Amino acid sequence: MPVVVQHLTQPSDQDRQDLLKIYADAPQWLLAPFADTNELVEQGLAEGRLFTGRFNDRLLGAAWIERDADTWRLSRLCVRQITRNRGVARRLLEEAQRLAVLQGAALRLSAPQDQPEAVRFAEHLGLTLLPA
Repeated sequence: MPVVVQHLTQPSDQDRQDLLKIYADAPQWLLAPFADTNELVEQGLAEGRLFTGRFNDRLLGAAWIERDADTWRLSRLCVRQITRNRGVARRLLEEAQRLAVLQGAALRLSAPQDQPEAVRFAEHLGLTLLPA
């Protein structure tokens, strides 16, 4: 069964719990400027920015998408530690890229330039890395 990517607009209580677990595994720089994971999740939901990867009714990964007319900016990409290196992040990125192209926009990854993991990830996927 594949990872299903969706724009999360009406989360269940379980979805909220899963999002908190996803971002609990995030490096500290990914949470800034928010005080904690709950604040990040609630803001992302309130602004309609959360895209999620779901497998067997559980959220395994999430990212924020900010949409402009010609560019979509993907940021705060995180996958639960126990499910990393299984293609969840790639699936989220591929679907975001597909949807951006359908809207006539380019997808860009946004992360701090001083985070080697983010730089390598963007290079590996052939994405332009924008400063966070």
